[in-house]
Amino acid sequence: MYVAVKGGETAIAHSLDLLADKRRGDRHVAELSLEQIDQQLGLAVDRVMTEGSCYDRSLAALAIKQARGDLIEAIFLLRAYRTTLPRFGASEPLDTTRMVAERRISSTFKDVPGGQVLGPTYDYTHRLLDFSLAASGERPEAPTAPADATHALPRVGDILQRDGLLEPPPSRDDGEARDLTREPLVLPASRPLRLQNLARGDEGFLLALGYSTQRGYGNNHPFVGEIRYGHVPVSFVPEELGFAIEIGEIEVTECDMVNQFAGSHDVPPQFTRGYGLAFGHAERKAMAMALVDRALRADELGEAATSPAQDEEFVLAHSDNVEGSGFVQHLKLPHYVDFQSELVVVRMLRAEVEKRREQAALAQAAE
Repeated sequence: MYVAVKGGETAIAHSLDLLADKRRGDRHVAELSLEQIDQQLGLAVDRVMTEGSCYDRSLAALAIKQARGDLIEAIFLLRAYRTTLPRFGASEPLDTTRMVAERRISSTFKDVPGGQVLGPTYDYTHRLLDFSLAASGERPEAPTAPADATHALPRVGDILQRDGLLEPPPSRDDGEARDLTREPLVLPASRPLRLQNLARGDEGFLLALGYSTQRGYGNNHPFVGEIRYGHVPVSFVPEELGFAIEIGEIEVTECDMVNQFAGSHDVPPQFTRGYGLAFGHAERKAMAMALVDRALRADELGEAATSPAQDEEFVLAHSDNVEGSGFVQHLKLPHYVDFQSELVVVRMLRAEVEKRREQAALAQAAE
């Protein structure tokens, strides 16, 4: 006999109390502060801000704490809060040539104008557990060179573009950009809309798709033209002033990926671009985003779209981890009526099969 699980408001309230207790953990261990999460789990904060579409380190840290470190749940919390905030308008496009770079590398040229800046990276670590981190002793601060905020770093892509070997960046659209956070996704999507989708997309999903393009599931042979991470000023045009003013600065990671292109009837063989941009220090996300962005340009460049990463509808409709998580996790919620109807159908089918077997057996016996 199938018996439905019973519960109500009291059970739910107790569940929430238990969740809060689990979140706090052992009371003998000091509670995490938002400042600790921000300063010492900064990469997690960066991901939550990027995929939550809200640049606020303290709110992202709060979401991570509330979600017990579940980053997708934290992204959901931050997005939900974002919908309650007033919107004053759109900022001016970021000029990343004005970035005060903490890290800036290129895998296409050894010597680039402005130089290579390794900065903070795991690229040269041995991936061995550092047991000294288990100790409570303070480490000395790393020496850093003073950053020159007045020195603009030229783009590495400009070197190839001057020789006609790299396609120029897309021209700025003077029309009002659509906001994916306020309007539903419409296909086919423009490249700016696709980039919005990818910026909010799940890092793991984009990483898998980007990896697939490198393994032959897409016409991609990429080189990192440039990755840069640092602080960029944000400008806004108030209606009462009519001109742009700087309202602050944010940390971003930008990736300009260079890809081979065999050319077409109208375009000679040259390199093409894939682009990625993410809040904070998020190189893996920006690189994966750039790989998928280039793959999604297959139709634009006259290439055959034969792989998942080149399928715009597949990529854009399944990149959102909040929506995907909701669709998967809703299976945990009560489906008693649905399942009962399935049980009825299966029992009827089984009865019909058994009846046919009996009839076949009787017919065989009669012969």
